[in-house]
Amino acid sequence: MPVTGPDFIAVQVRDLDTAADFYETRLGLRRAPVSPPHAIVFATSPIAFAVREPLPGVDLDAVTPQPGAGIALWLHADDAQALHDDLAAAGVPIVAAPVDGPFGRTFTLRDPDGYAITIHDQA
Repeated sequence: MPVTGPDFIAVQVRDLDTAADFYETRLGLRRAPVSPPHAIVFATSPIAFAVREPLPGVDLDAVTPQPGAGIALWLHADDAQALHDDLAAAGVPIVAAPVDGPFGRTFTLRDPDGYAITIHDQA
């Protein structure tokens, strides 16, 4: 039987509370009503997104050049430019400035653990 596609995405983080606060406060995600131990799941759609404590043996400080290298993680926002402006004003590192492209207005930020997160506003 073939795989039908992604169903759940989680990133491993150094500090669960700090990461959850960033995704809630800065990006506006809301926690799902239930999360497994050692993780916080957000009520995102169509695919659930979570932050979780590192798996045994994973040292995020040893990952070079940063966690998530080689992975493209994109999140949708209603207004990417407004979100960019708020994040930049709050001092969140912006990796790539906003541009218009096939996915609407798009920019890339760096979260507290160093993951590059691309935001776009066209579904």
